[in-house]
Amino acid sequence: MKPVLHAVDASGAAQPSIPHYAPAGNECALFELAWRRRLPLLLKGPTGCGKTRFVAHMATRLGLPLHTVACHDDLSAADLTGRHLLKGGDTVWTDGPLTRAVREGGICYLDEIVEARKDVAVVLHPLTDDRRILPLERTGEELSAPPGFMLVVSYNPGYQSLLKALKPSTRQRFVAIEFDFLPAEQEIAVVAAESGLSPERVRPLVALAARLRALKGHDLEEGVSTRLVVYAAGLIAAGLRPAEAVLAAMIEPLTDEPDVKAALVEVAKAVTG
Repeated sequence: MKPVLHAVDASGAAQPSIPHYAPAGNECALFELAWRRRLPLLLKGPTGCGKTRFVAHMATRLGLPLHTVACHDDLSAADLTGRHLLKGGDTVWTDGPLTRAVREGGICYLDEIVEARKDVAVVLHPLTDDRRILPLERTGEELSAPPGFMLVVSYNPGYQSLLKALKPSTRQRFVAIEFDFLPAEQEIAVVAAESGLSPERVRPLVALAARLRALKGHDLEEGVSTRLVVYAAGLIAAGLRPAEAVLAAMIEPLTDEPDVKAALVEVAKAVTG
């Protein structure tokens, strides 16, 4: 993905430009309404379909600070709220990203929330109802979220299992938006804009991505993300042969199985020529 560029206003101060995002429906309006109504938001959809870019787009569009946390198996409630640390021989409380967002305002975005430990959901519950508070047991504080604070979480339903799923008691605290990959013509336009490759040359890559996505749940655990299509197009724009770019960006990341990889190469040849 392209980095966020900066413009300069009349005073000479750098102003962040809005990260490019192609809406598929009314998600931008719904996000803004949720923010105004102080409602927490849940984004669900496959890997690489634009959820994180969407949050960055909306944060810049609304002029809000963005605190992003990539959730993982070892992420605990203390990682989000904060902990006491030794500094210069003294024990000092250090805020975590969630606490900083609640104190200062802005969007706290927890990416792939189901990957975090179960105690994280307990910490989020008081922030996702009409109380909008964050109790900090270790300091004795009870922080009230300011009007400009918004909690956004995301996850990929395709990875849900009995061990990794959002409980109904957590899901029903959020307004939810479901994401999917864009229709072909829109995806072509996005990939062309992000990579610099012409739409005509992007078209077969998007067609291949659609074919590979159809194999999800059969030979593949996950389909090709728009992100990977952008990577492939970018490599081609930089001078790499299309077949090599497709192999490196759209096939190798999907599987380590030699037989499956060989089959995907044949699919790629049939679609892209």
